[in-house]
Amino acid sequence: MTEATLYERFGGHETFHRLVEVFYDGVASDEKLRALYPEEDLEPAKRRFEMFLEQYWGGPTTYSEERGHPRLRMRHMPFAVTPEQRDRWLTHIMAACDAVDLEPELDALLRDYLVRAAYSLVNTPGPEPENPIR
Repeated sequence: MTEATLYERFGGHETFHRLVEVFYDGVASDEKLRALYPEEDLEPAKRRFEMFLEQYWGGPTTYSEERGHPRLRMRHMPFAVTPEQRDRWLTHIMAACDAVDLEPELDALLRDYLVRAAYSLVNTPGPEPENPIR
C-alpha cells in the first residue's frame, strides 16, 4: 500500500479550491489589497493561485505546464508589495486556512509556508507594523 501524498492528505483539489475561494472573497472586499490585482475579474488570479498551490503540495503540474516555472519573486516584481499589503494578504489567507479546517500538523505546515512566502515577496519598503501577523 502506498503512502498518501501531501496533496492527498490535504484533501486534494477540493481543499485547495475552497482555500482559494475564501481567500479571494477577502481580497475582493479589501480595497488596498485588491489594488495589487490589475485584472477586473479575479477568476484568472484564482485559477493561477489554485494551480500553484496544488502543484506545490504535490498535486497536478498544470501550473508549470501552462505557465512555466513559478518564479514567485519575479512574477510579483511588477507590483509594489509593501509590508502592509503582505499583512493584509496574510489576514485573508489565514482566514482561508481557518475555513478549510485541516488537521493540526497539515495546518501548521501550510501556514508556515504561506507566512514565509508572503514575507519573501515584499519588494517595496514601508513601515513594519507594530504587531505583525504570524
